[in-house]
Amino acid sequence: MKLNALAFALAFGIWWGGGIFVSTWWLIAQGGATTAPALLDQFYYGYSLTPLGSLIGLAWGFVCGAICGAILAWLYNFFATRVGV
Repeated sequence: MKLNALAFALAFGIWWGGGIFVSTWWLIAQGGATTAPALLDQFYYGYSLTPLGSLIGLAWGFVCGAICGAILAWLYNFFATRVGV
């Protein structure tokens, strides 16, 4: 069975970007910052623990998640054909 790389990439991008978005709003609602946002702004240009930063994190997370999802689906399909699954 092969994976649809585009569908997997979109699903993974939505999941990753949505996770960053929800996590940012959760931290905003709690009123406290941990070290996690400090680490994310090193990877995602423009990200901050603000409402605008949550949208920037959503966009960056979607792009990174989609790229990683496409790579994972490609690797799965590559090895599945070689192993004979």
